Amino acid sequence: MAEVSAKLVKELRDKTSAGMMDCKKALQEANGNLDEAIAVLRKKGLKNVNKRAGKVASEGVVHTYIHGEGKIGVMLELNCETDFVSRGDDFKDLAHAISMHIAWANPRFLDKDSVPESVLQQEAEIHKSQLKPAQAAMADKIIEGKMKKFFEENCLVDQIDIRDAASKKSISDLMNDLSAKVGEKITLRRFTRFELGEGIEKASVDFAKEVQEAMNA
Repeated sequence: MAEVSAKLVKELRDKTSAGMMDCKKALQEANGNLDEAIAVLRKKGLKNVNKRAGKVASEGVVHTYIHGEGKIGVMLELNCETDFVSRGDDFKDLAHAISMHIAWANPRFLDKDSVPESVLQQEAEIHKSQLKPAQAAMADKIIEGKMKKFFEENCLVDQIDIRDAASKKSISDLMNDLSAKVGEKITLRRFTRFELGEGIEKASVDFAKEVQEAMNA
């Protein structure tokens, strides 16, 4: 393996937020090439994302986002395993991106597990009542597909990122991407969305454009 300098290891760590030893090993494997080392870390991270399921993510940030001169506010808690990662730009950018997504998409729930059983039963009954007689044999499969669509539309982690809908990446995918990059478990614990004039639905095309323009600025 190639010998790498401490300066190069630090540069890779600053770019990726990965651990020092992981950076050193990646650089050695890439023969000191920084770009190739980043690719090595990413491949390794993707393999290890699921292995970190049992890890404790107790560090992180409570991020706030205010839109439209105080018309809409979002607060969320995004967690990681170490203070080092929580202070990184990538982690902060992810927290901000998710906050802006919440402001526009207004998800009802965090994830599938947070959906009340009463809501699940109600949705299933609605879809069941809409079935035609000819669909009776496929009822379970059809309702399963309908519920999957319900989760994608109403659960934050299953919603498609509004910044790039064409990519079909969900909020969960964004967290997994960062987890693969930094080598740590990334979780979204909770969120709250406030809108001036509670009970007034507001998800216009103009508002969606405002959010998109703010993110591209």
